[in-house]
Amino acid sequence: MEKVQYVFWGPPDIRSALAPAFLERLAPDLLALDPQGLSVDVVDAGSAIASPVPTPDGEQPHVAVVSLNLDCHDRRLPFEDVIDAFASGLSLTWAAYLVTEALYTDYGDNEFAAQRSWADGERSPGLLTVCLIHRPEGMNPDAWYRQWHDVQSPVSAEIQPRCRYVRNEVIRALSSDAPAIDGIVEEAWPSTDDVTDPMRFFCAGGDDARLADHIDRMMESVTAFIDMDRMRNECMGEYLIRTTGEEVSRDLRR
Repeated sequence: MEKVQYVFWGPPDIRSALAPAFLERLAPDLLALDPQGLSVDVVDAGSAIASPVPTPDGEQPHVAVVSLNLDCHDRRLPFEDVIDAFASGLSLTWAAYLVTEALYTDYGDNEFAAQRSWADGERSPGLLTVCLIHRPEGMNPDAWYRQWHDVQSPVSAEIQPRCRYVRNEVIRALSSDAPAIDGIVEEAWPSTDDVTDPMRFFCAGGDDARLADHIDRMMESVTAFIDMDRMRNECMGEYLIRTTGEEVSRDLRR
């Protein structure tokens, strides 16, 4: 099985229309093609807060990521026909990426969230941040992976209230005009307050010295392997539509 991720870009002023469109129109059409797995990350009413890393003025933010699990990415073209027609109708641009997924932390793995109890198709609790990252120019790929996997992943798990962390390493772009991306990071948080309040975002517990130390550790880690000028991060809602090859949300069966 292979995973293909579709990143969508569009103007932020269409936020209110996006989640219903992706969930009520695109998701059922993709399910009709019978993928092994499907998830939708999309800006929605529950994620209407400023990103920790705002998109520069004049640049369209990424507003959704659709993930498909397929037997073989060579068989993705019928899905892309559906995606292209859908995106054109909403004036969205999109690009496809073949990725390898690592589920570093899942719901229930730590004290920040219980095991998943909601059905396929329902919005996951809390807030999702989706970060597009790039390897700094000239950095050795092996050193990049070591810093991301062996340093950043455990550091962020230690000092942040993250309840789910999906590491998607981009193998290659599948769209000829796709913007260069090296990683697509999906991180779930218990609530919007856990992202907007620095004391909570860095597990500082009201201690200013601890907050400063955790921020320093985080910045040292991320700047060692991420091109910070190109990093883009957006807040979204997470919808796990099909988590096995057979399960489909009750709402989407209607």
